[in-house]
Amino acid sequence: MKILLAVDGSKHSDSAVKILNNFKLSDADEIKIVSVVDMVMPMAIDIYAGYILTSGEIEKTVRENAEAIVENAAQKIKQLFDGINILISTEVLHGSPESCIVQSAEASKSDLIIVGSHGYNRWERLLLGSVSNSVVLHAHCSVLVVRSPK
Repeated sequence: MKILLAVDGSKHSDSAVKILNNFKLSDADEIKIVSVVDMVMPMAIDIYAGYILTSGEIEKTVRENAEAIVENAAQKIKQLFDGINILISTEVLHGSPESCIVQSAEASKSDLIIVGSHGYNRWERLLLGSVSNSVVLHAHCSVLVVRSPK
């Protein structure tokens, strides 16, 4: 089985990592862990000093954070499946989270995508969007949306 696990460092993606404990995986299985850097953001301007941070500095910080998130998830999964030789890979993607997750799953021929749900209400989904909902609608394979315990 090939699993694509999308993480963002939130408690919701931690729940998605933990749900893997319910899977019976073997040496032939693969888990690809991805985190997506979406750099669409307005630049803040200080009228006295110019730009607060350059976009390059922000992007570097966000990318390093995403790399730490996927590595942390990989370590947790290695602990969950200690003694089983599962192929675990990590990747930081750039762009729209919904599109990147679906495209990465297609490219790696994943059998399952696992994402955490932030549990937004209808109004929050309207304002913020729902990555998990979009992935469910556009993925070529099955999608497991994991809710965090209250």
